[in-house]
Amino acid sequence: MEITRRNFIQLIAGGAAGIHMTPLPWKLMDDTAIWTQNWSWVPVPAEGRFHHEKGVCQLCRGGCGIEVRMVDDRAVKIEGRTDYPVNPGGVCPLGAGGLQLLYNETIRFPGPMKRVGPRGEGQFAAISWDEAYTILSARIQKLRQENRPEALAAIDGHPMESTVGLLVKRFLHAVGSPNYMTMPTLEDTYAVTNRLMFGTDGPMAYDLENADYILSFGCGLIEGWGSPGRVIEAWGRWHEGGKKSGPKVIQVESRASNTASKADGWVAPRPGTEAVLALSMAHVMIQEGLTDTSFLDSHTSGYENFKNLTAQYTPEKASEITGVGKDKIIAVAREFGKARSPLAIYGQGKGDLNGSVVESMAVMGLNALKGNIDKPGGVILQDPLPYSPWPELPDDPIAREGVSRPRLDEAGSDKYPFAGSIVGNLPEAIMKDPKGQPVDTLLVLNANPAFTLPGAARFRTALANIPFIVSFSPYTDETSRMADLILPDHTALEKMEDTGWPTALQYPFLGLSTPIIPPLVNTRHSGDAVIKLADKVGGPVKEAFPWKSFEGALKARLQGVADVGGLTSYDKEDGPPPWEVFAKSPDVTADYEDFDEFWENIQESGFWFRPTHDFRAWSSHFKTPSGRFEFLSDLVKGALQETDAAEDDSLTLVPYGLINISTGWLPSPPFLTKTLFDTQLRKGDSMAHMNPETAAKLGLREGDFILVTSEAGEIKARLHIFEGSMPGVVYLPFGLGHTAYGVYLKGKGSNPADILKGGEDPISGQKTWWTTRVKVSKA
Repeated sequence: MEITRRNFIQLIAGGAAGIHMTPLPWKLMDDTAIWTQNWSWVPVPAEGRFHHEKGVCQLCRGGCGIEVRMVDDRAVKIEGRTDYPVNPGGVCPLGAGGLQLLYNETIRFPGPMKRVGPRGEGQFAAISWDEAYTILSARIQKLRQENRPEALAAIDGHPMESTVGLLVKRFLHAVGSPNYMTMPTLEDTYAVTNRLMFGTDGPMAYDLENADYILSFGCGLIEGWGSPGRVIEAWGRWHEGGKKSGPKVIQVESRASNTASKADGWVAPRPGTEAVLALSMAHVMIQEGLTDTSFLDSHTSGYENFKNLTAQYTPEKASEITGVGKDKIIAVAREFGKARSPLAIYGQGKGDLNGSVVESMAVMGLNALKGNIDKPGGVILQDPLPYSPWPELPDDPIAREGVSRPRLDEAGSDKYPFAGSIVGNLPEAIMKDPKGQPVDTLLVLNANPAFTLPGAARFRTALANIPFIVSFSPYTDETSRMADLILPDHTALEKMEDTGWPTALQYPFLGLSTPIIPPLVNTRHSGDAVIKLADKVGGPVKEAFPWKSFEGALKARLQGVADVGGLTSYDKEDGPPPWEVFAKSPDVTADYEDFDEFWENIQESGFWFRPTHDFRAWSSHFKTPSGRFEFLSDLVKGALQETDAAEDDSLTLVPYGLINISTGWLPSPPFLTKTLFDTQLRKGDSMAHMNPETAAKLGLREGDFILVTSEAGEIKARLHIFEGSMPGVVYLPFGLGHTAYGVYLKGKGSNPADILKGGEDPISGQKTWWTTRVKVSKA
């Protein structure tokens, strides 16, 4: 046959088609796959015995129960526990991705280290733990010898009442420093609200599961607020099988978040005007008689003043301020007032930063009007967990004098009488007199203030003026890279740690995580490190720590909890869920005989809880000077500030959190970056959301590169035009824009915290981060 070009092409095409009709290509693919799997450098999944270890997630303050699937000694998967009374089965994306924080060696410190290069460049040399303790204890001893122990300060991100946090606070007081500061969270706002209106130091407790109407002011119910596993599981149960069986949920928020989009109703006030909206709803309820007059007459103080205050915010007036239509205000107020067990809750997104106390108090006023306080489905008045107290500190003249000196953040002073800590004031205290060195040595634990705090850029400038910084972080975060000494903690799955009363849970609860695996590198528990450091400092400081380990200090506190009696086991399939049991308030008999059995049980199960309550015992639960619920209208009125009209070229910047990105001190598991939509992160750029009307006024189009500028600085982003954005507002996601943590997180997006320049909460003194004036221009 003559070989022509056409015959040749037909031959090749026919041969290729024929080969694909045979098993040959598939056999070659299989052989290639087997061959590549035998390459020595290709990771191979572990082989061994499969088993599960129970634990408690420590990646946020939610305290969800987790179950870790193991292959011999290697953890391979994290899931939610079904035998846990906080989140019976659910777990959030961050918790599920926690293994990447354990095994990602590129973001972990391998052991104690000291800085050897310029500050901030992350150049460290390995040292021994003994050398690290010697370096730090020598500095502290020198401060005490110079009679300026207050120059030692600490920034702590551990939850309120955690044992590690109390050890750090005790250490500073034993040395002689009042400057123990905590990172601001929504817990601070709740604490001030409860103290002022209820007179208690107990936690904020919302009985969500037994309410029939939930009016949520900003709480990201399905975006990580509270205990994410608890709330997400409840949300799913309320909508199980496509049928609505739970409470009606109304979301009050300026942006169409996931929660707002999936709620039964959405009310969108201008940012910063939510307190006015709550007061206007209260006015409608009062005017239409939708209140519990018996509760108001017998168990509240200052109601007439509150009534007069709400009269200033008629629906017509509130509509002008908030932008919400007056008919909408009236309709929601009536629904709330007519519901059997309505619950108004307050939050700011995920709760990783503080909120507005005046807004929280205004929202709590709605609950008081309905008398839905200390009732099933309402706000539950709880005392703190009954921990046993530690011994008093030894008498030490140096410490006594140092602790009596003014705090650098002015918390608790006449200027900020309701504040326990205002770490946002620290940069100003340092920058007032950087040469005077008001802080000589700074300890940083479970916190990354150089990234997360509002005005983070200003905070980094202040850190540069501190002579000596010590980080206890296991991770190479923005703050630890500026440290002079690293004393790395274990990661969450490698240590024992207590979680006291998860955010907004309605009944007393204590979680205890125990090590799932031994430490992978040369790290030490921060609690043990503090006790060892006290031993090195010696003298009265050493005497203040009679325990040999963190475990000993923890057990000393938990004796009081065990004595109260409670349960250390829970079976989802055996009987009603705990929130149903709680509503009936039965007697609870301890399932242990003594403390030894309690300790053994809680290490095994990871929790203790007490699902019972003395409902409607208002005379004993309200601990205000009047013995009643305090409306405190004068305080609310003095703190209210109406939002000024923005200039034509000025917008309001509102940052928001995402459930699949860490917005606190922890890094995000790298896999979660892949779950972001391109409307949130496009390549390496954060996506700023803006209403079409606002974008058109500025001459901007979808995908444009923009500069967002405030008094604190500017950041670059790309524009996404989103109908769910309020006109005059630009929204940016928290948790992006890292300059540390390695290739998987570094350089992904921009950090809005860098340019936040809000005001000051007039009651708590904390920084307001949810309303910052900015200008937006095309880059």
